[in-house]
Amino acid sequence: MEDEIAIVFCGSKKSMAGGIPMAAILFPGHAVGLIVLPLMLFHQAQLFVCATLARRYAGRGSAPERAPRALPATAA
Repeated sequence: MEDEIAIVFCGSKKSMAGGIPMAAILFPGHAVGLIVLPLMLFHQAQLFVCATLARRYAGRGSAPERAPRALPATAA
């Protein structure tokens, strides 16, 4: 489950971090804004979905906690 959570939350960070520099290289300066606009909207949608999923993951809780081990008795 931890891997699933990591993949879900890292995906939203890579779309903007990789997309905008790539668009700046591929397209002329004045066209980048219009080309990147759908990417920015998609990124916002990813953030909203991730917030909803985070709430759901928090509701599930983590793995059941183990009972604490008894500490060994020390000699007085």
